[in-house]
Amino acid sequence: MSNIVKILAFEEGYKEKPYIDTEGYPTVGCGILIGPKNAALANYTFTLPRDVGDMWMTKIVNEKINAMSSRPALVAALKQCNDARADVLYSMAYQLGIDGLMAFKNTLVMISNQNFSGAAEGMLSSLWAKQTPARAKRHADAMRSGTYDAWKGVL
Repeated sequence: MSNIVKILAFEEGYKEKPYIDTEGYPTVGCGILIGPKNAALANYTFTLPRDVGDMWMTKIVNEKINAMSSRPALVAALKQCNDARADVLYSMAYQLGIDGLMAFKNTLVMISNQNFSGAAEGMLSSLWAKQTPARAKRHADAMRSGTYDAWKGVL
């Protein structure tokens, strides 16, 4: 059974009040973008209760999963994934967008070929891993092992 909502809640954290993320976008909840880059935070004067934020995030995740089903490389990779490995791909799609995930061409091919260790190494040698090293390490560990051990104590 998927643990993607719990994983994203841990990885993204939660903020009820809008904030500017590390890329300059107004954001709220568990990393939900709410406006264009460099928009003034003063434009966003609301509070997002946790239960509402979790529902919104779940809707976004479900939309990403549905959109991933139209990308042959992602479909081929997901066919080889158990729940933990699929959640890694869903988390990456949430963080990077589907096009960002699609940029991991070699990694997706390795997953499709059940070379999960190679896929994990590919993930760790990416710019994404340099930008979010702890998150990338947890994701690579889960891809390699096929378990949720990287999030022990969280799930």
